[in-house]
Amino acid sequence: MASKNSILRYRNWYAKLLRFYPKKYRERFGAGMEQTFNDLCRERKKAGEGLLIFTFWMFVETATAIMVERMAVFMIPYKKIVRIVFVTAALLMIPLVAMQFTDEVAWDLFDFIVMGALLCGVGLAYELVAKKSETAAYRGAFAIGLAGAFLLIWVNGAVGIIGNEGQSANLMYGAVLAVGLIGSLMARFKPRGMALTLFAAALTQMLVPVIALIVWPPPATSWAPGVFGVFVLSTFFAMLFVASALLFRCASASTRIKLQ
Repeated sequence: MASKNSILRYRNWYAKLLRFYPKKYRERFGAGMEQTFNDLCRERKKAGEGLLIFTFWMFVETATAIMVERMAVFMIPYKKIVRIVFVTAALLMIPLVAMQFTDEVAWDLFDFIVMGALLCGVGLAYELVAKKSETAAYRGAFAIGLAGAFLLIWVNGAVGIIGNEGQSANLMYGAVLAVGLIGSLMARFKPRGMALTLFAAALTQMLVPVIALIVWPPPATSWAPGVFGVFVLSTFFAMLFVASALLFRCASASTRIKLQ
């Protein structure tokens, strides 16, 4: 009777230890591990062997395995971050190598820092939001929207869309990014709200050159590559945002179908 009580006590302690495993692991293997522990205890008791040292090492071994599993769960997002950093570093090697062969590429440390931050930000945003979606339409829409925002910042910061990069009119394109960011947060990244947000971003993108033409008209303000060229370039970005919005609408429609 005393032996049964000791086995029951050790099993209860072992079951409590198993609760420290990650939930998915515990639900899959917990019951089997607890039963195996109980069977081993009974076998040792029948063989006349002590349980104290055995259970001690079983607890040590299991506790070590729990820490390994916990570290593995923690390392999953860490691995993604490392992958994003490595991809960013690889992309930054392109202008670095080009600088060794041509004077057309003349980046300084600030340029590399800004571009690295942008690339890492885009990668992290995609991992945090788009990868959690089950629909390819949502992931594609998010990728296109991110690409449009990234290119808008890059082109506007590098050479400027209206005139040069230091021209005040180019600051208005920040409104496009603000609409996209605020709208996404208000929509909580849900596909229907994201579609409306990207349509609004596309409209804002096209309003910027119209307002700039009224406030900073040529020839008083430089409009290289010309008024027509600026509108063509703005239309290109607007089309990216529209394509993203249409894909978000597809994702929203597929989500409603699944819910019905």
